[in-house]
Amino acid sequence: MSNHDSQVRHVVVAQENDGQRIDNYLLSLLPGVPRSHVYRLLRSGQVRVDGARAKPSRRVHLGETVRVPPVRTATRSTTRRPPDDLLRRLRERILLDDAHYLVLDKPAGLPAHAGTGADFGVIEVVRAWERYPYVELAHRLDRDTSGIIVLAKSRPALLRAQQAMGGGGADKRYLAFCVGPWRGGPREVTSALRVQRESGQKRARTAEDGKAAVSEFIPTTCTRYGALCEVRIGTGRMHQIRAHAESIGHPVAGDRNYGTREQHAPVREKGGLRRLFLHAHRLRLPTAEGFDTLAIESPLPEELRAVVTRLEGG
Repeated sequence: MSNHDSQVRHVVVAQENDGQRIDNYLLSLLPGVPRSHVYRLLRSGQVRVDGARAKPSRRVHLGETVRVPPVRTATRSTTRRPPDDLLRRLRERILLDDAHYLVLDKPAGLPAHAGTGADFGVIEVVRAWERYPYVELAHRLDRDTSGIIVLAKSRPALLRAQQAMGGGGADKRYLAFCVGPWRGGPREVTSALRVQRESGQKRARTAEDGKAAVSEFIPTTCTRYGALCEVRIGTGRMHQIRAHAESIGHPVAGDRNYGTREQHAPVREKGGLRRLFLHAHRLRLPTAEGFDTLAIESPLPEELRAVVTRLEGG
């Protein structure tokens, strides 16, 4: 069953939503509506803020009026609950749970939020725990990337994290195995990136008219098949590490969207890799008014450590 709201609503933004991205604001207003449908509403211009069209990245502000079009929403009785095993598995991966943040060690294969091909993501699972009055994703991780993901327990905590990550104040580091013999030391990649749709998939490509992006690849372990690199990113563009790695001829191992089958074959065959070799392993948010420094680490998963060991031996 579903409910169909046939009336256009005009909602005035309240204090607690001041500064929130409009896509997340709409999701809070439209429980049961898939995120993909919310983006379609925004792209088609059906959602307006004070009469003007709004991009998903636009932030709403106190007192503005948001036009919410008629939508079909799932009733609570038809909303599926994540499986108990998934609820338990994610509870076991808590890295930090304090007054401001919940930090999890996200497993590969679980998206940040539900969407195409995924009934549940991290945020849906955490909300199903029914532990927190307020909880929102502070950032995203690709579905196939494992490691640190931060959720905020209040609007001020959310804004603090987003400002640090979006403004370059956060120190974000990943571990990636880049395929192909690595020559020399660290490499900084500053190619701008533009996201485009190819064969139904979103991909980031280097482009002069793209958005600024900076990645530094620091090799820590080199093998004949590639190098384990710590990657520091000064920006957080979609697929940034994966696109930058491909642009320098060393795509991230196990990546189905970047690089060629021939480039990936040795690590798959010799190392036994069965997933994307990309792990968010360190995050530091600087001190801010009302907030102490947040510093979190997540070690490389055993399944990925074993791949590096096999490649070193090979």
